[in-house]
Amino acid sequence: MPRARTPEVAFRLLSIATVLAIPAGTDAQDMGRARATITTLASPAMHGRGYVSKGDQRAAAFIRHRFRELGLSSFTPKYAQHFPITINTFPNTCQLQVDGKALVPGTDFILEPASGRGKLTRAITVLDTLIFTNETAGQQFLARSLQGHVLLMHQRDAERIRTLPDSFAQHLNQAAALITLVPDKLTASVASEQKTQPRLQVVASRWPAQSKQATIRVDAVLATNYRTQNIIGYVPGRVQPDSFLVVSAHYDHLGRMGKATYFPGANDNASGTSLLLELAAHYAKPGNQPAYSVVFMAFGAEEAGLLGSSYFVHHPLFPLARIRFLMNLDLAGTGQDGITVVNGRILEDAYKTLAQLNTRYKYVANVAARGRAANSDHHPFSEQGVPAFFLYTRGGSKAYHDVDDRPEALPLTAFSGVFQLVVRFFDSLTSRQ
Repeated sequence: MPRARTPEVAFRLLSIATVLAIPAGTDAQDMGRARATITTLASPAMHGRGYVSKGDQRAAAFIRHRFRELGLSSFTPKYAQHFPITINTFPNTCQLQVDGKALVPGTDFILEPASGRGKLTRAITVLDTLIFTNETAGQQFLARSLQGHVLLMHQRDAERIRTLPDSFAQHLNQAAALITLVPDKLTASVASEQKTQPRLQVVASRWPAQSKQATIRVDAVLATNYRTQNIIGYVPGRVQPDSFLVVSAHYDHLGRMGKATYFPGANDNASGTSLLLELAAHYAKPGNQPAYSVVFMAFGAEEAGLLGSSYFVHHPLFPLARIRFLMNLDLAGTGQDGITVVNGRILEDAYKTLAQLNTRYKYVANVAARGRAANSDHHPFSEQGVPAFFLYTRGGSKAYHDVDDRPEALPLTAFSGVFQLVVRFFDSLTSRQ
């Protein structure tokens, strides 16, 4: 019987025609290599870099191999910092039929992140919106059994239910399944819990009018104590090796939704991971060895609630106080409208330096400041007093947390500019010493 392929071996087979065909030691960013990295990370073979078919581990193996190729130093064996998570997954069946018409997962509908499993064919019951304005209607709703029914509601009404007493939300748990109609875009996510019944979101325009019956088949598995990882390497500093500049990016994404549907996550965040690897290639060149050590942190489980970065903050591999600055890269694949700097309004002097460098060298179209936001892996560090920016690009593709976030949609307009801006900014920090 053939030996099973490990994620590391699978990575090598996948990337030999793309990334490994491009020299790893290029002095500056290599746009061909950068795009090949994004294409590889967003490919079906990575399974959406989630927790079905070990997608996260395949992506981690890819990054680990690149770190080794560049000769980065490591704080741990194989660059890995492992940690456990609990995550709801959808590994096999994901089907919805309405009056016999099959809807397409990822395009017509998605599962809510905490959806439970179930196999059923039931009548559809439409939520009576009088419950929000008429007390009698509300009491009648609570008195009526929902067992054996598929309850259908609009997104605005699902949100309004949260403003009612808890008894209304608890009553929904009686239903065989819940279906919510969303007005335009499907936006998927992940969760660390699992509800008692299937919960789906359907694009309202794809929902058949006057529908009577729904057939739902959902396989949901709550994976407890799933072992995932951060991948962390560094280039030692030539002057102050015990002081650190950090480049971070999360490599994970949303994984699969059934066997036929996966979320590529090209912009979010294969793009930021690619940029991190290009910066690693730059600093790994002997002529570019920095005064401070530069650490490259590829975080896992960001989509599950910043879990990888939070784990590092609580289990640091070196003192957090030794971090001079952290630059987090997420959503780096566009940039026609420039970039936004989260924490730019908090760290005013650092933002001024960054903006002045861009004004002088015209790296990107525009640099805009934003305040505090708990929206990526910079945040756990900021909460511990580590000076940190989160850079993301603006303009271009609107795909986000959906099946359309694909490599071919990314113009990479500001990719090279952000690379150069980060290098200049780090240079400015070390030149002051």
